[in-house]
Amino acid sequence: ITRAKLEALVSDLLEKLEGPCEVALKDAGLSPDKVKEVILVGGMTRMPAVQERVKKIFGKEPDKGVNPDEVVALGAAIQGGVLKGDVNDVLLLDVTPLSLGIETLGGVMTKLIEKNTTIPTNKSQVFSTAEDNQPAVTVHVLQGEREIASGNKTLGRFELVGIPSAPRGMPQIEVTFDIDANGIVNVSAKDLATGKEQSIRITASSGLSQGEIDRLVKEAEVHAEEDRNKKELVDARNAADALIYTTEKSMNELGDKVESSTRAEVEDAVNSLKGAMENEDTAEIRRLTEGLSQASHKLAASMYEQASQAGAQQGGGGPEGAWQHQQGSSGSDEDVVDADYREVG
Repeated sequence: ITRAKLEALVSDLLEKLEGPCEVALKDAGLSPDKVKEVILVGGMTRMPAVQERVKKIFGKEPDKGVNPDEVVALGAAIQGGVLKGDVNDVLLLDVTPLSLGIETLGGVMTKLIEKNTTIPTNKSQVFSTAEDNQPAVTVHVLQGEREIASGNKTLGRFELVGIPSAPRGMPQIEVTFDIDANGIVNVSAKDLATGKEQSIRITASSGLSQGEIDRLVKEAEVHAEEDRNKKELVDARNAADALIYTTEKSMNELGDKVESSTRAEVEDAVNSLKGAMENEDTAEIRRLTEGLSQASHKLAASMYEQASQAGAQQGGGGPEGAWQHQQGSSGSDEDVVDADYREVG
């Protein structure tokens, strides 16, 4: 067989060399000209076509000063020695090949552990319910780089039940990802109010092959703009839904205390925003959300004005005293994220 024939037979494999190199450069935050030296490792790097492709990618001649077969065997021997405990002066670090997270409101993936995080590692984040009186949540564990949950690989699902009845956004569900040195992933969800907890264990065999990892990374790059637009739409809808919920709740609580003109203005803004949410115009949803926000400010102004008048009639301290009381009794909810969980039962 001639060299030309061989190179023609493996041309598709040669094309695949560029992808992993480009990903490595991107993850490292480097451009090819910032790489000082490229070392060829593995028997197939003896092939001139491979060496030429590496030169094309990095813009420099690769280093051929090591035996490409021996270094692979040597690396395996060192790893074996480290795992057995015979080698103590070498630190080998492993990383997560893809990001890990869960599906949240609107079908998006919320990442808890980013790609290339050194393991072992542990990360927790607090989420909440998406509906009033939601009794249970389903935790959908994902692996991948897509913004949209459906574009990633499902690693597992589990349910946390027995959540006490409460308004949406009030329950606090702490989700924890724990990856040990062997790459085994433990995911748990704990209701911070009741202490109830459920978890799932994902072994290394549940992961992906290198080919599947490369495919998912490439798909994330190809669909990056599409996913970004979808996520922006989901975020806009979530923000609008949250504002509608709090506004309608405030109007119901205030009842007849709201002037009819103010109520009509707010109701019109709510209805317009609800209509926009059924479409996919992100800019229009954001515009109407801002409009409802401005209209809802009148509700707050009306509420505080009435509270101030009532305080003055009773000889009370007025708004400053009320603010101090609220300030002292309020809790922080900066880490709470609305999550789209499926109800059970």
